[in-house]
Amino acid sequence: MIIREARPGDEDGIWATLEPVIRAGDSYTLPRDWSREQALTHWLGPAMTTFVAENDARVLGTYYLRANKLGGGSHVCNCGYVVHPGAQGRGIARQMGEHSLKTAAAHGYKAMQFNSVVATNTVALKLWGSLGFRQIGLIPKGFLHPTEGYVDALILYREL
Repeated sequence: MIIREARPGDEDGIWATLEPVIRAGDSYTLPRDWSREQALTHWLGPAMTTFVAENDARVLGTYYLRANKLGGGSHVCNCGYVVHPGAQGRGIARQMGEHSLKTAAAHGYKAMQFNSVVATNTVALKLWGSLGFRQIGLIPKGFLHPTEGYVDALILYREL
């Protein structure tokens, strides 16, 4: 598997990875009814540097890297990660997480912050904890889960 910057021609693979997660609505604060164009415009937006994890020219996962805030907060970055449902459980999220930490540091970021990790997403919380992230905040009932109702959203942080 390789992880590289997204390029023209990756849209179908990125959409195939994003759509199930968007439709499920249980881990991302993205509208569940977004179209392909809306999702790709967001994920590949000008403020993002987007990456794909691929094997044999098939997208297995994708993540973006961006400044979390502008101006005086631009030294802290933010990322979002999605693994294709058919590729979950193979360590791809971990590899993308490790790649993003190295890439962020190489781009001069001093820290990485995740603004809204859904508290019911225990797999993600375990992964980010193992990569050195710590919880620095909690948004009580900050996420409307499609089956659990309102659940907490966590803010995670790690210095680079």
